[in-house]
Amino acid sequence: MLNPVGIISMQFVRPFTGAHLNLFHKIKSIGFDFIELLVPEPEDHLDLAEARSALQEAGLGVVLAARVNLARSIASDDAAARQGGLDYLRQCVEAANTIGARIIGGPLYGEPMVFAGRPPLPRSDKSMRTRAEHMIEGLASVAPDARAAGAAFALEPLNRFETDMLNTTQQGIEVVDLVNDGGLGLLLDTFHMNMEDRSIADSIRAAGKRLVHFQANENHRGFPGTGNMDWPAIMRALSQINYFGPVSLEPFRRDDQRLALPIAHWREPAEDETEKLKSGLALIRSTLALAEYGQ
Repeated sequence: MLNPVGIISMQFVRPFTGAHLNLFHKIKSIGFDFIELLVPEPEDHLDLAEARSALQEAGLGVVLAARVNLARSIASDDAAARQGGLDYLRQCVEAANTIGARIIGGPLYGEPMVFAGRPPLPRSDKSMRTRAEHMIEGLASVAPDARAAGAAFALEPLNRFETDMLNTTQQGIEVVDLVNDGGLGLLLDTFHMNMEDRSIADSIRAAGKRLVHFQANENHRGFPGTGNMDWPAIMRALSQINYFGPVSLEPFRRDDQRLALPIAHWREPAEDETEKLKSGLALIRSTLALAEYGQ
């Protein structure tokens, strides 16, 4: 399988600013094919045209990751927040066009919980249905914009601690099918699937052609091979659905076992992780290659 394999920018730094463009060469030298870059906020001072030139110079591709919040949520009860969500997702399409990305992934529906410090709220079935309708209407509105730009949104289900909107692969499949537009596909992340899906491999096979982006993460977000993921079975499932799209790694859990450590919070690396990244990348590439022999 000739899937391009990439790394999330948060592995190295957050926020990623114009001062960090030199990281592209390092990422390429480790062996990655692309960077998964958070859609920059204005305060990040990242010129997307300049970043595109730096990516081309380094020979690196790019995938974008959207960052939604309560003020820009297409699922919100508040009309202004829903409009903010639509405006933001359209800005993401513009950003993708400028930097040369063809995929914009993430929990596009908004309503973050743990990372936003928001607990799940008790809601009635009617309220949840209304929010789901808002989400589908919003995605149906922006998917054609992505398609017209030669890109696609990649809808990511998150675990129950990070959202109360979309948790399982089957729910993601339902939303993608309801929107039914080439500008919207599915993003699957094994970290979340490990918590919410009965079988990662079966869920991948169920997703089939809807899958446009894949994140290969250990159950504890450590380096590939240090957790309990069955990578041969996972990659075999990708091969069975003829998935040749991008595969991102996000092993940004740091090697730190202090008590009372907020694991959900991003922390900068305390060591040079190059060799660990190379080893994890080698495992992912080898299991992708071997998957073809397991048919």
